Amino acid sequence: MSVIDALQGPSRAPKDKPTAAVILLHGYGADGNDLIGLAPAFAQALPHAAFHSPHAPMPLEGGWGSGRQWFSLATYNPEIIRNDPKARAAMMGAMHHGAQASAEKLNAFIDQVTAHYGLTANRVALLGFSQGTMMSLYVGLRRKEQLGGIVGFSGAMIAPDKLPNDIVSRPPVLLVHGDADPVVPVQALADVEGALKAAKVNYTAHVIPGLEHGIDDTGVQLAARFLTQHLG
Repeated sequence: MSVIDALQGPSRAPKDKPTAAVILLHGYGADGNDLIGLAPAFAQALPHAAFHSPHAPMPLEGGWGSGRQWFSLATYNPEIIRNDPKARAAMMGAMHHGAQASAEKLNAFIDQVTAHYGLTANRVALLGFSQGTMMSLYVGLRRKEQLGGIVGFSGAMIAPDKLPNDIVSRPPVLLVHGDADPVVPVQALADVEGALKAAKVNYTAHVIPGLEHGIDDTGVQLAARFLTQHLG
């Protein structure tokens, strides 16, 4: 079997040869260990799937702790997300170049996972949280071979205005966001939905009342149902 080394991080695979794979992309300042804990819950719905949770390729800016980042958020401001739609679009657009740099490594990782298990692209899904959602949407909609699906928790869209021209494939998308999120306010969801509609992507969005910046049991259940539908 081929190696998986474009990115490092924990994984979980069934005893038998996997028939699907889910790649879990963590948020800013965390690492792959943050989301691999979801694998047992999803494995109940997808017992024949492999789960990989890679560490983002960059150390956290400023040298704080051992966390990782997919790209810089030095200019990110949740108040702009919440209160200023025009400035919000400009702020998210400014992250485009940083996302491009990590996209190369993430695409290589997806290719390696697919080849390692002998899967076709439609048997692989991306699941992201926060900044990991941004990367999942950025990469997953620009891959030539269409993935099985994208799940995005508590995220936003990088350069939403570019998507209609950049889009290459249209995997189904599930979006889950809490309406009490202080880190990525729920107003960001409107930009994601608008971009997906403009790019003619089939998506479903769920807003969870009272949920802050996190993944709760309702979100896990929604994601498990979605993954079962598209990878089961």
